[in-house]
Amino acid sequence: MVRVVFVHPDLGIGGAERAVVDAALALKSRGHSVSFLTAHHDQSHCFQETRDGTLQVTAVGDWLPRSVLGRLQALCAYVRMIYVAVYLVFFSGLEFDLIFCDQVSACIPVLRRSGRKVLFYCHFPDLLLTQRGSLLKRWYRAPLDWLEEKTTGMADCVLVNSKFTSGVFHETFTSLQHIQPEVLYPIPDFSAFQKPVEPATDDLVPTGAKIVFLSINRYERKKNLGLAIRSFGKLYSDCKSGHLIMAGGYDERVRENVQHYQELRQLTSDLGLDDHVTFLRSFTDAQKRTLLNACSCLVYTPDKEHFGIVPIEAMYMQRPVIAVASGGPLETVENGKTGFLCEPTPDSFAEAMMKILKDPKLAKMLGENGKKRVEELFSFRQFTEKLDKIVKGLTVS
Repeated sequence: MVRVVFVHPDLGIGGAERAVVDAALALKSRGHSVSFLTAHHDQSHCFQETRDGTLQVTAVGDWLPRSVLGRLQALCAYVRMIYVAVYLVFFSGLEFDLIFCDQVSACIPVLRRSGRKVLFYCHFPDLLLTQRGSLLKRWYRAPLDWLEEKTTGMADCVLVNSKFTSGVFHETFTSLQHIQPEVLYPIPDFSAFQKPVEPATDDLVPTGAKIVFLSINRYERKKNLGLAIRSFGKLYSDCKSGHLIMAGGYDERVRENVQHYQELRQLTSDLGLDDHVTFLRSFTDAQKRTLLNACSCLVYTPDKEHFGIVPIEAMYMQRPVIAVASGGPLETVENGKTGFLCEPTPDSFAEAMMKILKDPKLAKMLGENGKKRVEELFSFRQFTEKLDKIVKGLTVS
């Protein structure tokens, strides 16, 4: 048994959070001891396993600011994670053999003071997730970018979530060419998807909607959610009984979530689609299963997405996936076999959506192929075996 402690900045609802929760569940299923330390954990906005006692979670340092007057968010995230690391190493009293850290590498020098091995899961280089439109912003980011690269290289093992991210890792961190990250696809535990699916209620899927297109992503501009709305608008005249559901993670504390939600509502109104687009701000795992079961197709709009767990979940539920032909979906979605890979334009997406609309048999075939592909290439068992081997290898060496 290996005692593993997970250190994560904000254990809410999102792809990165789902990935580390599933990693913890995988290790726990192999008899390892797992626990979480995080700077924030809201019982009303988290995954069930972190709320119901399945996983032990301790939150420390939430009193530290997330931003200063809406700015310096990256710096505040670094400070909060360093505080969590200091608490773990010097004050927590926890006994552990391995630290699993992700998203923020700045805390790794502190974590190494524990004398234990540190595994860092690089979902995507943080320095690529922000714009540098002004000289002041470039000055502000320069030391943070340097710190990210320097501290990432201090981990005993680096994992990435796709071959695409592995390539980006080497392109971005030029001083870390000697490090070859291990690719560990963040595969969810599909046992949850085998539970009975609750019937769709009108607040989830409107009554009378015969063709349902579903988008699941956080309310962030980089997720390109407007593409789904504009694409649906282009085919609406041929699909009067169709409906688009925009479901995604939403946090009132995050200004971008609030702003982008309003932007999407305005776009929907401008296109005259108010009665044909439903917005869901956060949802339970049971509601996600219901949505995936009730939809005709998943519309996945991020461009150059690092990996993307939702397309895997949709294919497991036998639903076709329409995604941008870049990033992680190039490794998960098989064009023409399990869905369609498109250019990130409304015309391209609308053309693929029309194929689903006009040919239910094609949609059914794509869905069946998708489940087979997931079972063959992206099983939770394979994910568990690889992570278990990595963890044991680190603690033995």
